[in-house]
Amino acid sequence: MVAVPVERFEKTGEGFVLLTTVDAIFNWARLSALWPMTFGLACCAIEMMVTVSARTDLDRFGAGVFRASPRQADLMIVAGTVTIKMATRVKRLYEQMPEPKYVISMGSCATCGGPYWDHGYHVLKGVNRVIPVDVYVPGCPPRPEALYEGLLILREKIRHERLLSNFKRYRAVPTMEELNRWAQQKLVTNLKQAWETKKSWTSAPTSSSPTSG
Repeated sequence: MVAVPVERFEKTGEGFVLLTTVDAIFNWARLSALWPMTFGLACCAIEMMVTVSARTDLDRFGAGVFRASPRQADLMIVAGTVTIKMATRVKRLYEQMPEPKYVISMGSCATCGGPYWDHGYHVLKGVNRVIPVDVYVPGCPPRPEALYEGLLILREKIRHERLLSNFKRYRAVPTMEELNRWAQQKLVTNLKQAWETKKSWTSAPTSSSPTSG
């Protein structure tokens, strides 16, 4: 962005013109006024709530206006465990958000399933399986400062976007019908695996306790 002085007023000769691009001014407006959606799933949401407190003050980045409606938000912070049953609701909320929209996956549970990765048959192993994710924030749970860093990374990503290419952000995500069908099949498969694991545990021979002579 370059400032070039010109004679705007004939009497004083004061004034200037800013030479910039449409991408730069639109991206500056978007990154300076991100509106997150009021949306929390588990314990990571508590850390997200702390970010708007007086000590941390998320509003200094222009992102402190949490909206209660997805139609007024452009940032979804997936904070917490996403179950297979909740995955359809998360996708529906994402589809109701206007473009351009962004997603931050906050915490290990939202990113990869967290501690439920092995035996949590009801937990989605990563929210990126149903919606596109822009920034991942690791931790269990991550501190508010970690969410700050994720937000700053997202701001830099928005700063370097191009206006026309932003409308091509649609990625290959499943439809609601495909997601419901996949969720039912996945739940049945995981239940069968859990049942087989339980039977193997119960059928395993137990060592007899030593008896005293």
